Amino acid sequence: MRKILVVGAGQSGLQLALGLQSHGYEVTLMSNRTADEIRTGRVMSTQCMFHTALQHERDLQLNFWESQAPKIRGLGVSVAAPGSHDPGPTQRAINWLGLLDGYAQSVDQRVKMAGWMETFAQRGGQLVIHGVAVGDLDYFSRAYDLVLVSAGKGELVQMFGRDAGRSPYSEPQRALAVAYVHGLAPRPEHADTEAVRCNVVPGVGEMFIMPTLTTTGRADILFWEGIPGGPLDAFKDVKDPGEHLSLTLDLMKTFLPWEHERTSGVELTDAGGTLAGRYAPTVRNPVGRLPSGGRVLGVADVVVANDPITGQGSNSASKCAASYLASILEHGDKPFDETWMQQTFDRYWETARHVTKWTNAMLAPPPEHVLNLFGAGGRYQEVADRFVNCFDDPSDLENFFFDPAKADAYLAEVAGAAAAGPTGAPASA
Repeated sequence: MRKILVVGAGQSGLQLALGLQSHGYEVTLMSNRTADEIRTGRVMSTQCMFHTALQHERDLQLNFWESQAPKIRGLGVSVAAPGSHDPGPTQRAINWLGLLDGYAQSVDQRVKMAGWMETFAQRGGQLVIHGVAVGDLDYFSRAYDLVLVSAGKGELVQMFGRDAGRSPYSEPQRALAVAYVHGLAPRPEHADTEAVRCNVVPGVGEMFIMPTLTTTGRADILFWEGIPGGPLDAFKDVKDPGEHLSLTLDLMKTFLPWEHERTSGVELTDAGGTLAGRYAPTVRNPVGRLPSGGRVLGVADVVVANDPITGQGSNSASKCAASYLASILEHGDKPFDETWMQQTFDRYWETARHVTKWTNAMLAPPPEHVLNLFGAGGRYQEVADRFVNCFDDPSDLENFFFDPAKADAYLAEVAGAAAAGPTGAPASA
């Protein structure tokens, strides 16, 4: 029986450990926190998982909360009109709702990671609660057939060198601020459809609002992405959760009054329901080299860390775990050498590269053809639906989003079809 060590108990590490365990591998999982510490700690993310990523969990029978979590059927996009955040009424230049082919869901990682850790232990896996340093990995690399590093922060990440050719940004491009809340009223335009809301304030930043399942039941996530140095970059020194929420709501009142009007009954889900920070989106080399000469393989955001502006973090983690699991199973009893490690990452990169390209593009000011696409989403339901389904499969963006000529051709095709005969009603939010 092959022995594999997984360091890090997030979405990718736990999904991979549980998947390997189900195929008879002897798996050790290392986490720096217990399940109870995770469950009662601070929120860790703003996850929204789309159909493909959810299916990877279903395939491993890990979808424990699917019946409880809100079923997200759509994604709405609103873009503030130029200058609309100046004193006075705020208007939306663009506002529509696209529908997903398969529903999405969000489960607070405190709920999921704690539950999965307990499941791993109950199924006979060796769970070790211990912070891991590079020196520890030096020893473990000789004791295991394969060491997988899925802890995306701290000393271990420094083993994986930055891939400058795939990392155009060396500094954080957004300041992030999260609040989990109860009491948010539904959007009146689609009160019967659970949806993620993406609000863009050009030159200032973005706010995402998404329904979720947290430790205290159904909730909503309020998530600001502020351009560094701008008015949304205001959370760095805020330590008190109540002050964090008040600042979140004040900024909504200034920049997104159409969302702020829903917040009169809002309160934090719990004292750990806020989070703030920033990081530079980075692609790293997948093979970590240890002082003794051993090799370890980086997983998910250890090697591909994208800004959360496109909501791909947990999706990418799930897809990476599924890809790595397939590569390990197919490899059989052959050694997990550096060549195999690179090939395993390259296989995952064929999926991840679309996410990285899209995310980096969304961090820059949108070019004219992208604004035209967003505008067309309000006129043609087909355009709205196609764009929001790219959150599940970003590879389709290559066909109409990045290249101005392809975007123009697509919009001309849609407009021509609409002119030729009856179609569905225009998308509306």
